[in-house]
Amino acid sequence: MAIALVDLLDENQIVLNLKARTRDDAMAELIDVLANNRKIDNREKFLAQVCAREKTNSTYGADGVAFPHARTDLANEMALAAGRSEAGIPWTGRGEIAHLIFLIAVPEKLITDYLVLIGAIARATKDQPLRTLLLHAETPQEFIATMLSAPSI
Repeated sequence: MAIALVDLLDENQIVLNLKARTRDDAMAELIDVLANNRKIDNREKFLAQVCAREKTNSTYGADGVAFPHARTDLANEMALAAGRSEAGIPWTGRGEIAHLIFLIAVPEKLITDYLVLIGAIARATKDQPLRTLLLHAETPQEFIATMLSAPSI
C-alpha cells in the first residue's frame, strides 16, 4: 500500500521560520529536524547524500517550492520535514527562490512511493491559494491542515 502524505506530516517536523539563507543550510536545518526525531541514522552522511543529489539535478519544482530528497539506507521508513522561509532561499543558479521546502528521506526499497508522495505535494502546492495559506500558516497544525485540505491529497 502506498504511503500517504497524512502519515508523514508531523508537527514536530515542520519549521515555519527557517533560519537558513542558503540552499545547503536549509537542507541541513531540515535534516537536523529528522535526526532529532530519530527518522534518519546518520545526519552528516544523509546531508552529503541530499547535497550530492541536489548538485546532480535540482529538486526545485516551481512556484517557490523545492523537494530535496535522497534514496538512502539511513532511513527505515519514509520521512518528511517541511520548512518555510518568508524571505526565500536562492535554490538554483537561475535565480529561482524557494519559500516552501519539503525534504524527504526515502528508504532504498520505496522507489515508487516517494514518486507518488512528491507528485501529491507538487499537485497540492501548484494551487496559488493553497500556497498562500501555507505561507501564512501560524502553527504547524495549521500548516498540516492546509496541506491535507488540498483536493489532490
